[in-house]
Amino acid sequence: MQSETILEGVLLKRSQQKKKISPANYKERLFVFTQRSLAYYDFDKEKRGCRKGSIDIKKIRCVETVNPEECTPVERQYPFQIVYKEGLLYVYATNQENRRQWLETLLKEIKDNPFLLNKYHPGFFTNGKFLCCNQSCKTAPGCAIWEPYNTLRDPSNSKEHLPGNLKPKRPSLPPIPGEGKSSLGIAVAEHDYGPQDKSDISLMKNQKYHISSDKDPDWWKVGDADGKETGRSEDTSAEKERLQDYEWYVGDISRAQCEQLLRQKGKEGAFMVRNSSQVGKYTVSVFSVAVENKSGAVKHYHIHTNSENKIYLAQDHCFDSVPKLIIYHQHNSAGLLTRLRHPVSTKAKKVPSTAPLGNGPWELRRTDIVLTKELGSGQFGVVQLGKWKGEYDVAVKMIRESSMSEDEFLEEAQVMMNLSHPKLVQLYGMCTEKYPIYIVTEFMSNGSLLSYLKDHGKELQPFQLLEMCYNVCEAMEFLEHHQFIHRDLAARNCLVDNDLAVKVSDFGMGRFVLDDQYISSVGTKFSVKWSAPEVFHYSKFSSKSDVWAFGILIWEVFSLGKQPYELYDNTQVVEKVSQGYRLYRPQLSSEEIYEIMCSCWNELPEQRPTFHQLLSWMESFREDDSDDRP
Repeated sequence: MQSETILEGVLLKRSQQKKKISPANYKERLFVFTQRSLAYYDFDKEKRGCRKGSIDIKKIRCVETVNPEECTPVERQYPFQIVYKEGLLYVYATNQENRRQWLETLLKEIKDNPFLLNKYHPGFFTNGKFLCCNQSCKTAPGCAIWEPYNTLRDPSNSKEHLPGNLKPKRPSLPPIPGEGKSSLGIAVAEHDYGPQDKSDISLMKNQKYHISSDKDPDWWKVGDADGKETGRSEDTSAEKERLQDYEWYVGDISRAQCEQLLRQKGKEGAFMVRNSSQVGKYTVSVFSVAVENKSGAVKHYHIHTNSENKIYLAQDHCFDSVPKLIIYHQHNSAGLLTRLRHPVSTKAKKVPSTAPLGNGPWELRRTDIVLTKELGSGQFGVVQLGKWKGEYDVAVKMIRESSMSEDEFLEEAQVMMNLSHPKLVQLYGMCTEKYPIYIVTEFMSNGSLLSYLKDHGKELQPFQLLEMCYNVCEAMEFLEHHQFIHRDLAARNCLVDNDLAVKVSDFGMGRFVLDDQYISSVGTKFSVKWSAPEVFHYSKFSSKSDVWAFGILIWEVFSLGKQPYELYDNTQVVEKVSQGYRLYRPQLSSEEIYEIMCSCWNELPEQRPTFHQLLSWMESFREDDSDDRP
């Protein structure tokens, strides 16, 4: 049945210049706008001739005015543009009122369309580039905010941002291990243990205990055979809130003594909490080797109280207690010189801070590992192929002497202890009793994703490239759900197995975050070409900055390992991305996949999709792709 005409009129249409060298020309066309399409026809003496073109209304992404070109004639003073999925159409209204009527009518009909743009190009695309920003790709994201977008779209409605209005198909991941009453497994006491603290319990040799929480690397919360919890409490009792129970609290100590102890420790992020000169107040003192001079510096931060009786070091991050404040800043610098990494105490320690290491469950016997050949090396270490117990191939990472501290080297391993997923490179264990320290992980036979794409990319089909991106997205959804940000996601930091499964690796920059935000300390290095605008402007990392990097990774995969922004250096990339420039669509990428990339590169973090949404979209594309394959 023919759709009812909404608006009809004669407009001047500009040719679409499908070839860069073709000159622009202008022809009168009869435009007919219905609920289904915007079609245009030959026009002669008020008669409709044959149809010359048509645009599906559901594919329109933006309608807006265009800045007239210099020295333009009277009949081309009122141009507007129609940006749709397959292209860009320029037309000219007869006068200001006529243009307003067309724009308002079009906006009313496209308000529920998927893929609406939040930016557009106010200048014409002429002679192979946009006059407004000089971008040479016709599908490049806009350089100016499209004002109607916010009125057409409700940013709080996540479904509005789904390509094709797809609904997430995957259920939420199961609860984080250790929450609620779930058990993480069974532990068997190797020795009798007498309590050394009021919150400890007695353990009997060979007795089984249910592990209900392993969040603290030094202490597990356990229950007896009936499930009754008996282990160390998790900061719930008033007694636990007493600062004397924490090794980082040193009480009354002078500033000079404090600085002496921190400098003796000599580690980045060494810290302590001491009483201030003002009664009832506290000061956090932290040491950093990255500032002032080679000997480092100690900074002192007073703990303040706001009008709601909450305490803080950084005003945007307030807490009910000092222990909660310290826990937060152990994971996030959030305005401090560095994270609070290594507590320094004046008391004798009961257990080493690296209790899971040493002779713990992650410690491997060095004699069980035979190194065979070097797989690669970097600034901080070397990776070798090894044979574990004469049977299993493993990758062995070793610290390069004098490149970093052992604690910094082991941070990545300690992160991996708490992350287990089929699409994350798995930690097998460590050898820490002698130098050099080994970090032992599963071996991925095809090496880094970047190298594999460069060497074998031409042998891969688009559906295989999509599957690689899907693997990475699975891993990142897991990290997102468990409040973990990677901060260095790129093809070079993913590995490929012999069955072409891709797994995310290199967690050295990874951080657990309590509020999905991590503000890095001064001098932190990051990969500019993979970074979102809020990273290189404000050093703000989040799961949404990981999403931006994932968009770059998809681009890397579908361009078979090309360098992003290959014509520009880092300074130029910062300038261009800030102005709205985005990477072009790779030849092997479909329009739908490029839409996903562009959604990851939204200037506003809150308008980028989550990894859960991304996984659902990609899952739908995988299903469509499998239907098309023989």
